[in-house]
Amino acid sequence: MTPAAPRQPSRPTQPPAPPRLSPLPFAGMIGLACVLFLDLGSTVVLPWWGVALLVLAWVALFVVACAWWTPHPRRLPWLAVVGVVLWIVVVVGVNLATR
Repeated sequence: MTPAAPRQPSRPTQPPAPPRLSPLPFAGMIGLACVLFLDLGSTVVLPWWGVALLVLAWVALFVVACAWWTPHPRRLPWLAVVGVVLWIVVVVGVNLATR
């Protein structure tokens, strides 16, 4: 007895759905924009070199965010969290050091 040929489906199979667009990278970039406003608004409470340090750190975080946009989209919101924590540490640290 010969094996039976596999049956063809009555309907053609659907093509795979396109990948869903993740909102996480957009949330991370919005968070980084907020961190930039915090950094630049710190000119009232920090000396110029403290603000310059914060802006340099923000530029580094932004470059990492651009590099991680496609390969690691879930990590981008954490970069904004790192930026806020760094802002708190620098503002408190510089104000305590310059007293």
